[in-house]
Amino acid sequence: MFRNNNKAWLYLLPAFAFLAVFMIYPLFDVFIYSAEEGYNSASQTFSGVGMYNYSYVLHDPYFLQAVKNTFLLVIITVPLSTGIALLISVGLNSIPKLKDLFQTIFFLPYVTNTLAVGLVFMILFKKTPYTDGFINMLINFFGGNSVDFIEGPYWAKMFVMCFYTIWIVMPFKILILTSALASVDQNLYKAAKVDGTSSWRIFWRITLPMISPMIFYLIITGFIGAFKAYSDEVAIFGTNLNAAGMNTIVGYVYDMLYGDSGGYPSYASAAALILFAIVLTITVINLLARNKNDMIS
Repeated sequence: MFRNNNKAWLYLLPAFAFLAVFMIYPLFDVFIYSAEEGYNSASQTFSGVGMYNYSYVLHDPYFLQAVKNTFLLVIITVPLSTGIALLISVGLNSIPKLKDLFQTIFFLPYVTNTLAVGLVFMILFKKTPYTDGFINMLINFFGGNSVDFIEGPYWAKMFVMCFYTIWIVMPFKILILTSALASVDQNLYKAAKVDGTSSWRIFWRITLPMISPMIFYLIITGFIGAFKAYSDEVAIFGTNLNAAGMNTIVGYVYDMLYGDSGGYPSYASAAALILFAIVLTITVINLLARNKNDMIS
């Protein structure tokens, strides 16, 4: 018995080593950097240890703007993308003969490079000296005025940012939800129809409870993914996201390390740990809500 346990630990040793080198040590290093005040990248020296880096980041207007953008992106895109994906999945499930074809079509954006899709969105929405863009052409066709979605008002840029994010994440959610719907016991639907239950009541009382674990999974991963948004915004608004007013928390961390204001790993580490705390808190709240829902049901 003891020999078998040793063999099991030996098999797990490469995984533990990988986690220690690439996850545990970097996280520990980030904690150290975030506490070093006045850190100098050239000389690898610092003037003291404390909470100044956190105070600086939390009072930095660029970081506060990044937090605002990130939270708006999360609050808008996660519920909308999950809800739309659920509706599409239910619709696909009702046409079994064409479900595989449409599922493949809906999944295509997910396997396409996000930067390439972002450039396409920029072309569709961007105004140039030669054209107002395809979206503005549609707006003008229906009697509206052209809007500069890329360099114009904040609400227009946020609309593009949210629209693009929903477009990118929805295919994966559709794939997961259609698979979840296919696993629901069809006898439950047959019994409900025999009792004369309405379609809406079947959806609310049978479908949703049966696929709720997958919905909670998509919500949690959606929150985490939206909080990590950065490359998508670069594809649409360019590398200077601070000037565009569309930076995210991850973008702020990158800028503090490598951007025009880079060379400040202590500030970047403090911002990264604040992001970690936010994501961890929201994840725990979602898990508690799920457990409470399971206890009620």
